[in-house]
Amino acid sequence: MTLLLAIVVGVLYSVGIYLMMDRNMIRLILGLALLSHAANLLIFTSAGIARGSPPIISTEGNVAPPDAADPVPQALILTAIVISFGVLAFAMALVYRSYETIGSEDLDEMRNVE
Repeated sequence: MTLLLAIVVGVLYSVGIYLMMDRNMIRLILGLALLSHAANLLIFTSAGIARGSPPIISTEGNVAPPDAADPVPQALILTAIVISFGVLAFAMALVYRSYETIGSEDLDEMRNVE
């Protein structure tokens, strides 16, 4: 399962970088989205895939149960999802505004407008 997820992460990274090398702003945003999904999946994969009980500490002891899930990767992925959503929303607003102003989403045409 880990090998399959590693292959999926590699494919997502490569497709995201390929899309970001294009001169079209829409493809650049799609590549950025794929890179953020690949980063989330990489954190998930590197944390280890195991089912465990919730990391709740009992009142008797100060140690979580040995089969408890690690909450740190879950918190990192949740934070990365929120940040990537904000960045993508901002980038979409910038592309929409530049398309309204210039009339094109091609980066070469935007450079010639100056």
